[in-house]
Amino acid sequence: MSVLHCGVKTRSDSLWEWLVWVLIGVGVFFTLSTGFVQFRLLGRSIREMTGSRRSHDGGEQGITAFQAFVTGLASRVGTGNIAGVAIAIGSGGPGAVFWMWLTALIGMSSAFAESTLAQLFKVRDEKTGQFRGGPAYYIGKGLGQKWLGVLFALCLIVCFGLVYNAIQANTIVLAVQSAAGWTADKGTSEAQWAQYQQFLAAGLVLMAAPIIFGGIRRVAKVSESFVPLMAVLYLLMALYVMAVHAERIPEMFALIFRDAFTFKAAGGGLLGSLVSQSMMLGIKRGLYSNEAGQGSAPNAAAAADVKHPVSQGMIQMLGVFVDTIIVCSCTAFIVLLAQLPAKEGLDGIQLTQAALESHVGAWGQHFLAVVLFMFAFSSIIGNYAYAESNIQFLNNNKTVLNLFRLAVLGFVYFGSVSHAQIVWDMGDLTMGVMALINLVAITLLAKWVRLLLKDYTVKVKLGKEPEFKLSEHPVLKRKIKTDIW
Repeated sequence: MSVLHCGVKTRSDSLWEWLVWVLIGVGVFFTLSTGFVQFRLLGRSIREMTGSRRSHDGGEQGITAFQAFVTGLASRVGTGNIAGVAIAIGSGGPGAVFWMWLTALIGMSSAFAESTLAQLFKVRDEKTGQFRGGPAYYIGKGLGQKWLGVLFALCLIVCFGLVYNAIQANTIVLAVQSAAGWTADKGTSEAQWAQYQQFLAAGLVLMAAPIIFGGIRRVAKVSESFVPLMAVLYLLMALYVMAVHAERIPEMFALIFRDAFTFKAAGGGLLGSLVSQSMMLGIKRGLYSNEAGQGSAPNAAAAADVKHPVSQGMIQMLGVFVDTIIVCSCTAFIVLLAQLPAKEGLDGIQLTQAALESHVGAWGQHFLAVVLFMFAFSSIIGNYAYAESNIQFLNNNKTVLNLFRLAVLGFVYFGSVSHAQIVWDMGDLTMGVMALINLVAITLLAKWVRLLLKDYTVKVKLGKEPEFKLSEHPVLKRKIKTDIW
């Protein structure tokens, strides 16, 4: 296992030395080419989301735009917001929070582009009549590169269906360990903890199985039920902590901005030496959390039944804002305001739990364990929803799909009984490969994003309810053979 970990980490570090610049560059490109869409249409994106609880024609061919939003949020809002932020701060310093914010604000435009393209190039499932799509589809149809679409689909299946779910399961188990006091300093031996891990792993598998075997519509319904609830509970707790320490909030902002530009190289070589450790950790954990440009959220976006592709692009763009600027910031302030002394082995979710305990008492450990379970468990089923769409892209066969579902449950078990750093490094590597393919693809398809955005904004200015009609765009119509638009 140590040899595997070493190999994964080496390749991950090499990839990320220059991927951070690609990520920022593509975000800046779409920010400028769309006229700062993430700021200009943010208010309208909120109206689109709140008014989208029904599909536009009341049919059953797709999930609603709101369900697509919460399914995307179910995958985004999870361990990255609680454990990932703490890891970034613990290893990269408070300045990592600044780079998470910057990644989100720039990345909102990339999220808009990829989800808009997913809607444009979506297809109707021949068996169910439901919509599906995502990067594999717009790479294959938009760029005419089926092989690259297949490669992306394979990367997403491994990353989200397997590795990311191992991370979610691992974090749940560590949160329970801390809350229950199953640690060496409290008398729990390694052998006892190994037994507890196996018990927790089996429980997670049994809970996830019926939802995963129910398919994406069941995932959407489960997400719609409790994602908003768990987010509100966590936000209320964070707001309480911030209100109690209101006089120190300006000090924390100053600390974040000051530390963001305290340079400590993240790696060797020309590109590695240009990136600070706080910048690297902030961007890595920011991308893991909000997924902007990574190519994951478009899989949920494509399943929505909307009148115009831009509508869903704006809604998924809003998801990035909620995830990082709101939820991740809450975790950052909980950790920073606690000012905990450095403790050996205290990192990730257990650092956040210790910070919350210092604010509200011992019950904070148990509260966060419950909320984290809800966050992470919703991410497991949200991640599966993305992977399912790509399995269908490769081979829409029920037997293949069921075998994959068993593999997903296997990785939930694997993550539950593994060391945290191994699964996080595996996640960084698979996330990086996937993001690189998607970022190149959406940049090459940027002209269609601009065309759709222009079509939408023109109709809004004319006082019309934006509805996209492929017949109004002959050039695009010759490229896309579909009856959806």
